Amino acid sequence: MNRYKFLIAILVVAIFVSACSALPGGTTTDSQPPLAAQPSGTVLFQDDFTEPTTGWDRYMVAEGIMDYDSGGYRILVNALETNFWATPRKNFTDVRVEVDSGKLAGPDENRIGLICRYSNANYYFFIITSDGFYALGLFKDGTATLLGQSEMLSSSNINKGLAVNHLRADCIGDMLTFYVNGFQIAQAQDSSLTSGDVGMLAGTFNTTGVDVVFDNFVTLQP
Repeated sequence: MNRYKFLIAILVVAIFVSACSALPGGTTTDSQPPLAAQPSGTVLFQDDFTEPTTGWDRYMVAEGIMDYDSGGYRILVNALETNFWATPRKNFTDVRVEVDSGKLAGPDENRIGLICRYSNANYYFFIITSDGFYALGLFKDGTATLLGQSEMLSSSNINKGLAVNHLRADCIGDMLTFYVNGFQIAQAQDSSLTSGDVGMLAGTFNTTGVDVVFDNFVTLQP
């Protein structure tokens, strides 16, 4: 796989954002003010996905699925070079976001990750692949930019294949930090986005069928 294709592939998502934002049962993050800062370590939002009524997108089309599934949250992507992401329709400023993620099926050349400060289809992303690569970046005004790196890089701290990975994204002021399985693997500074929703992301490169499950999602006051 050509890792430079990441910057092209991540652009093929706007149509899916529009579809997801039109789903009933939730409000847009732009209509809610950010929550006031709480003491460090306070749980701002958490979900183990045992109840399918906690506000995440429920979306099923030929291109893929986003839905609660057997006590987790599943994202299946059946379109080439496409990302799906889901958010619980919240609004935060500084956050520490964590989740357990695992590949159910499909290629190891995939994208699995977290997002923060999602607003008007702009967000920061923190992603890994099941063949051991990672990236931290900004998606803004239809353009993806890697932050602190020029291409996706490899890390021995990423569990490959079907193994579970614990992901953590810290968005504090203009500092963005990415942890995988307790190890810091990336950090960058950027002040483009200051508040917004949190969420999860999965996507494809040049092979469809990326099938990912997420569990134990938590957002903490850093």
